[in-house]
Amino acid sequence: MLDDHTNSDQEAEKDEIVTELSADDRHLLDMIEQLLEPCDRITYGERQREVAAKLGKSVRPVRRLVKKWEESGLAALQTTARADKGKHRIDTDWQQFIIKTYKEGNKGSKRTTPQQVAIRVQARAAELGQKKYPSYRTVYRVLQPIIEQQEQKAGVRSRGWHGSRLSVKTRNGKDLSVEYSNHVWQCDHTRVDLLLVDQHGELLGRPWLTTVVDTYSRCIMGINLGFDAPSSQVVALALRHAILPKQYGSEYGLHEEWGTYGKPEHFYTDGGKDFRSNHLRQIGVQLGFVCHLRDRPSEGGIVERPFGTFNTDFFSTLPGYTGSNVQERPEQAEKEACLTLRELEHRFVRYIVDKYNQRPDARLGDQTRYQRWEAGLIASPNVISEEELRICLMKQTRRSIYRGGYLQFENLMYRGENLAGYAGESVVLRYDPKDITTLLVYRYSGNKEEFLARAFAQDLETEQLSLDEAKASSRKIRQAGKMISNRSMLAEVRDRDTFITQKKTKKERQKAEQAVVQKVEQPLQKELEEIDTPSVENELEPDMPEVFDYEELRENYGW
Repeated sequence: MLDDHTNSDQEAEKDEIVTELSADDRHLLDMIEQLLEPCDRITYGERQREVAAKLGKSVRPVRRLVKKWEESGLAALQTTARADKGKHRIDTDWQQFIIKTYKEGNKGSKRTTPQQVAIRVQARAAELGQKKYPSYRTVYRVLQPIIEQQEQKAGVRSRGWHGSRLSVKTRNGKDLSVEYSNHVWQCDHTRVDLLLVDQHGELLGRPWLTTVVDTYSRCIMGINLGFDAPSSQVVALALRHAILPKQYGSEYGLHEEWGTYGKPEHFYTDGGKDFRSNHLRQIGVQLGFVCHLRDRPSEGGIVERPFGTFNTDFFSTLPGYTGSNVQERPEQAEKEACLTLRELEHRFVRYIVDKYNQRPDARLGDQTRYQRWEAGLIASPNVISEEELRICLMKQTRRSIYRGGYLQFENLMYRGENLAGYAGESVVLRYDPKDITTLLVYRYSGNKEEFLARAFAQDLETEQLSLDEAKASSRKIRQAGKMISNRSMLAEVRDRDTFITQKKTKKERQKAEQAVVQKVEQPLQKELEEIDTPSVENELEPDMPEVFDYEELRENYGW
C-alpha cells in the first residue's frame, strides 16, 4: 500500500502543468529550443558553446539542462525555492545600522531614500576599514518591509522608481551610474526669452543663461547670466559659481540659503565646441573631474527641462517677456522692457534659492531638490579656495604694461604695485565680468602663468562696475561727444545712480499719489453705492402710477 501511495504521488507530480514562466525562464526556454533544432554534430557543438556563453555557464550544465528538459518538460525550468528565502544573511550590527539610518533620515521634514542609505553604508564601511559590507540590493531587501508598511499605512501604492538607478550614456559608449550628490553635473545654455535694458533705459536685447545641474538631485548648483554668447569661458564662470559656497547680501531678499557647493567627479554636456575646448579640459584636469559628452540629444533632459520651468514659472511674469515663439511675440514686449541685467540677476537668484531648489521634483518623491542633494552627500564637500578658482576659471585677455606700471582695459586706466618693472611686456589679465574694477595680472613663465599683482581702476576703487555697465557707459560718453577717461566714467556711474534713484523715487511718488486718490475715491464710491434710486423716486411720488392714463390726467388735471 505504501508503494502504491508513493507511485500515485509521483504520477501527480508528473501531471502538474506549468502555466506561467518568468522572464528568465522564458529566456532559458528560447536557448533550449535553439539546441533542439535539427542539425549535424559539429553545428550542435557550436550551438552548445553559444548558449553556454549567453547563460554565463560552461557546456556541461547546459547538457544537463537539456537532458532534464527531455525528461520533465517545462517543469525542468522551475527552480527550487531556497529554504532561507526572505532572510538576510548579514551581520546584526549592519542590519540595525541600515534601519536606524533610514528611520533617522525620514524624521520630520527630512527625506532619505534606500539608495542614500546604501551610500551611508558604503561610507561607514570605509570608516571602519571593512572591505565587505551590505550591497545596494541587500539594503533594499532589509528596508523593503518597512517601506511597504509605511506605504500601506499611508494608503498609497508602491512607486516604480524604488530601487532603480539613474545612468547616463557617454559618446564613447560608457554608462555613468549616478549614485550620489556631486557625482555627475550637467551644464547647458539657453537664450532667455526676456528683453533687458541698460542703466539709462535703452534696449539691449536678450541675455544668455548658463546653468549647472546636479544629476542626482536635479538641484541647480550654479548659474551665469550675461550677454556673452556661449563659450568655454562662460562655462568656466558658471562652474566657478557652482563650486564656491554662495553668499548674498540683503539686497537679494533671500529667505533661504543656496547651500550647494563642492566639485563634481564627472561633468556631462552636449557636444558643443565650448564643451569640447582644451580650456574646459584643462580646468577638469586641474580641479580633478572628468569631462564627458552625451551619446545623443535625448540624454540631456535633466539639464534642459528646467529651462521650460523657468520660462513658464518665472520669466513670463516679468515685463519685457517675449515668449518662446518669435511670430507670437507680444506687441508691448519692447515698450514694457525695463529690467537691467543686475535687477534680473537679483530676482532670478531669489527664485532659484527660495522656490526652485526648495520644491520637490516629481520624479524624486517627497524630498525637495535641496533636501535630496544634502541627503545624497557621502561626506561634506571640500571647499576649494577662491584664489585657485580665479586662476582656473576667470575670463582672460592680453594687454601690454605701460610706463609707470599702468594698464588700459575697456577704456579704463589701471595701476598695480610692482608693475613698473615690467613695462613693455605683454601680460595676461584675468577678471570677473561682474566687477572689473580689479584685475589679476599674470605673465607667462615657460608653460605656466606667474602671478604678478592686482591692478585697480584709478578713481573707481570704491565702486563696483560690471563689464556690460562699462561698455554702456563708454557708449553714453561717446554719444555726448566727450573724451572717455576714468573720471568721466566715474561721473557717468554716479549720474546713472542718481538717475536710478530718481526713477525709483518717481515710481514711489506715483504710487503714493495713486494711494491718495484711491483713499479719496473710496468713500465717495461707497456713498454712491448706498443711494437707492428707486426708493427716492417712491418718496417723491408715492402715488405716481407706473403707466400713465392720459385721458384720466386730462380730466383730473386739465391736461
